[in-house]
Amino acid sequence: MKHTLKSFFLAASVIAVPAQADTVLGLYVGAQGWNMDTEGGFSNDADLTTFDFDTETKSSFYVALEHPIPLVPNIKVRQTTLDNSGDVTLNSTFSFNGEIFSVNTPLTTEVDMSNTDFILYYELFDNDLVSFDFGINGKYVDGEIFVRETADATNFAREEFSGVVPMVYSKLYIGLPLTGLGFYAEGSYLAIDDHSLSDYEIALAYEFVDNLAVNMTLQLGYRATSLELEDLDDIYSDLEFSGAFAGLEIHF
Repeated sequence: MKHTLKSFFLAASVIAVPAQADTVLGLYVGAQGWNMDTEGGFSNDADLTTFDFDTETKSSFYVALEHPIPLVPNIKVRQTTLDNSGDVTLNSTFSFNGEIFSVNTPLTTEVDMSNTDFILYYELFDNDLVSFDFGINGKYVDGEIFVRETADATNFAREEFSGVVPMVYSKLYIGLPLTGLGFYAEGSYLAIDDHSLSDYEIALAYEFVDNLAVNMTLQLGYRATSLELEDLDDIYSDLEFSGAFAGLEIHF
């Protein structure tokens, strides 16, 4: 499913439509609760160790500003909490940040891949029925990984890492006339150098407040974030965070 949606976003990004600016200034504020499963592993080299992670509920917040100034992109900033804990019993020796953990050692880990998206985008098409946004995203990953022996808390390793990864951004919204209902697919994706990241969501939206002062929209959908890092501050990872989410967006 992940690769299908990547292809969909890439196809949508090349639609040839004239750029249109908003006729009014718009501020969007949103919050989401995400029931998140985590799969995968990490290491200091290409030989990853896979952990069994918990299912947890995390949050995401965003604010977007759209304006009528031609050629100047709109801006969206989004912060997502991506931390989880897991465990594994090693079937091979595992070395992390200089500490060596032996075969058959039970390990506990706490992984934090929280990130902030800084998105610049244009509304290439925008009306009540169909809208399409396209732009770029600088995803700032500010992470930390902690590993320790489950039975011996004094034997542990911790490593912090951070970096900005450039991504392509797009969003397609399709509305159903006279119902307040709509569907959208939004995502950022990348395949540059050795990193491979994707972050997408698909959702049903219901606008239950619509007046001149404010619009309010409920969201219910599915989100998945994949972080395949190759030597980002000496961190290698193949982690996917995915699950259902519910959200609320307010448009002033």
